[in-house]
Amino acid sequence: MKLAIVGVGKLGLALLEGVTARGVIPAGEIGLLDAHSARVEEIAARTGARVIGRSQLAGAQRVLVSLQPRVFPEVSEWLAQENVGYISTMAGVSISTLVRRLGTQRVVRVMPNLAATIGRSQTAITGPKEAQDAGDLAFAHTLFGAVGDAYDLPEHLFNAFTGMSASGPAYAAVVAEALADGGVRMGLPRALANELAAKLLVASGELLQRRAHPAMLKDEVASPGGTTIAGLAALENAGVRGGLIQAVIEATRRGTELGRDQE
Repeated sequence: MKLAIVGVGKLGLALLEGVTARGVIPAGEIGLLDAHSARVEEIAARTGARVIGRSQLAGAQRVLVSLQPRVFPEVSEWLAQENVGYISTMAGVSISTLVRRLGTQRVVRVMPNLAATIGRSQTAITGPKEAQDAGDLAFAHTLFGAVGDAYDLPEHLFNAFTGMSASGPAYAAVVAEALADGGVRMGLPRALANELAAKLLVASGELLQRRAHPAMLKDEVASPGGTTIAGLAALENAGVRGGLIQAVIEATRRGTELGRDQE
């Protein structure tokens, strides 16, 4: 096995589909291990990957650990194998904790987001020198490059990346829902308002990537004495900007707390 995926939830499945669709790893060289046996059997049958048991992890070159952080302490004993490289997507679980619980320096910490399911993830990647020397960091870049963009990031910024980028789709969903609610309040049909809000966020993201700073797009849309500047003033009065900043701060703090729970 070139790769064993432990925890085949939304992210594990997205990665499986991304790397096989792009020919990064043949499906037959990927093993799947998950507590939900019926679901993982269906995924294996559909994708060509194979279902494995705990005893087969030792036969994997690398293991992707895509589990909830709270279960890591209880599963780390059987996860730990000799001569295996590990890639962890667990929020808040530090490299030092991974090294201690898995008994190897060949650990890579990554943090993707839900956009991996559509091939548009932003993924932060870091690891110690041993992981770099063994090719584990390069392997992680190849894996997550198949489902979006991958960035080398110092570990001390990982919780901030998690609080902004990994949690970000939820913030964007709240903005879209609120915009749609506003449209409905002013008479738009619900289905149309939801569609407009979703497409607005997609188009705005494309526009933002073409500008050096978000304020440039805001200023282009807001004409003197017009409708947009009136709406922007309402957002400022409601504290929307401060609320979004605080959301990133609180999510970052929670990532730090999750890491402490593992120490």
